[in-house]
Amino acid sequence: MLEIIYQDADYVAINKPSGLLVHRSFLDKRETQFAMQMLRDQLGQHVFPVHRLDRPTSGVLLFALSSEAARAINEQFITGDIEKRYLALVRGFAPDATLVDKPLKEELDKIADKFADQDKAPQEAQTQINCLQQASLPIPFGKYPSIRYSLVECFPKTGRKHQIRRHLNHLSHPIIGDVNHGDNKQNHFFVEHFELRRLMLFATDLKFVHPYNNQNISISANLGESALAVFAKLGWSNNERDYK
Repeated sequence: MLEIIYQDADYVAINKPSGLLVHRSFLDKRETQFAMQMLRDQLGQHVFPVHRLDRPTSGVLLFALSSEAARAINEQFITGDIEKRYLALVRGFAPDATLVDKPLKEELDKIADKFADQDKAPQEAQTQINCLQQASLPIPFGKYPSIRYSLVECFPKTGRKHQIRRHLNHLSHPIIGDVNHGDNKQNHFFVEHFELRRLMLFATDLKFVHPYNNQNISISANLGESALAVFAKLGWSNNERDYK
């Protein structure tokens, strides 16, 4: 059963587990579980996705309970009025604060985007990144005598595909567990020493103004015990409240 973290007459949000697809895709024909269908069955009514999270990303995922409510909230996603906060565990010591303003060329799938414009110009993309924690462990890695990690919070100002993952990799601080834009040697090391095989990217918060009553809505998702156990091994707090 999915963890419902917010619900009113128009919208419902879940804490999506890592590894769960948002909806059916012909690119993942073998999959049998999808957040949209699971939530529909759990609530006993249709739900309408209004944004997406990558399959390996966990955290706040919002649905509308009607097509009209979906259209109303989509306007805020389009205009960038919705605030999204992510936490990511990355390689190395990240800078205290930086705004990554780097246009991104759209990532196209060979099958799904077969007929899409292959020469589309890079799209504007900005992400504010703040370093919250750093850790250095006396474990040799490659030519280095120790291994370093940072916990960063990310506020994407635009919504490009894999934007946070690509921007952090651009900074040479790839997210741990990212098989497409990360450091695979570091990923293997992480699995071996921390016994957690997932993308360490968490959609922790979603804030917006409710389209129908103008109330400020703030939705938060917990990181989960497995992530907190890793943070504890890095010398950080294992209390959810400390990451809000």
